[in-house]
Amino acid sequence: MGFCQLLKKASLAGAFFMPGIWLATAHAEVFCPAPASVARVEVQRVVDGDTLRLKDGRGVRMIGLNAPETGKRGRPDEPYAIAARQRLQVLVDASDGRVGLVPGRESKDRYGRTLAHLYAANGENLEAQLLAEGLGYQVGVAPNVDLVACQQAAENSARHARLGLWRQSPVQDAAQLNQSGFALVSGRVSKIERNRGGIWIQLQGALVLRIAPDLVRQFDSALLNGLPGKTIEARGWVQDRARRGGRKSDQARWLLPLTDPGMLKSTD
Repeated sequence: MGFCQLLKKASLAGAFFMPGIWLATAHAEVFCPAPASVARVEVQRVVDGDTLRLKDGRGVRMIGLNAPETGKRGRPDEPYAIAARQRLQVLVDASDGRVGLVPGRESKDRYGRTLAHLYAANGENLEAQLLAEGLGYQVGVAPNVDLVACQQAAENSARHARLGLWRQSPVQDAAQLNQSGFALVSGRVSKIERNRGGIWIQLQGALVLRIAPDLVRQFDSALLNGLPGKTIEARGWVQDRARRGGRKSDQARWLLPLTDPGMLKSTD
C-alpha cells in the first residue's frame, strides 16, 4: 500500500496510525517553546488527543487545541481521533511519562479539568506539535489566549502542507450546518447588529456569530464594520438555539460564540 493510500485510509477510518509517517512529515520548526521555568508532572494515561490524566488525579485539557473526538455512546471515532491520541501517547512516552505544565489564566473548565499548556522534555509545546502535524484544530478561548499566534502558525504549517485533517478541507458551508459541536465554517456576512447582547454577525443561511459585551473590546471595530458582504471563516462550538427554547422565528437556528479574534478571519 502506497503512502498516499495510507493517509487516505487514516482520513476515512480515523483509526489508523503509524508514528513513522507523522515523524517523517512533521516540520522541524519548533512552535511555542517552553518558558524558562516549568513544573513537571507525571502522566497516568492519555485520554484522547487533547486530554490526559495525571498520576495526582487531575484531568488536564490542553489549551488551544481541539483534537477530533473518539467515539462515545455508540458514535464512531472522528477521522484522525485515534491517530491524535496515539501521537500524544508517543510524545508523552518520549518524555518518560513526565511533561511540563503551565496552567492557563483560567485554570479550570466546566468539567473541573485543569486547563494548561503542556511541554515535552525537550521544551517543545505538545499542543503546537499536534497542530503542526494536522492532528487537531487551533482554537483560542479567552482568557487562555497567550499562545494563539504561535499555535496558529503551527496549524497553518499543517494546513499549507495538507497534513492530517487538512488533507481534505474540513471547512463547512455555514448554510449547510446541520448539527451542534465544534466546526470550521465559511459564509458571507449579510449584516452586523449591535445591542445589549453584544455584537451579532449574521451569515447568509442559518448561522449567527456572537461576541459577548465583555469581549467586544478584544476585537478590531474597524475590521468588524467592514465585514458585511465579505466571506469569512469562523471556528468554535456551534449551539442549536432551537433546542434551548426562546428562539424567535426570525432568528438564526445556529449560534457560534466568538471569544477571541483568532476565531474569525476574512477570506476575501
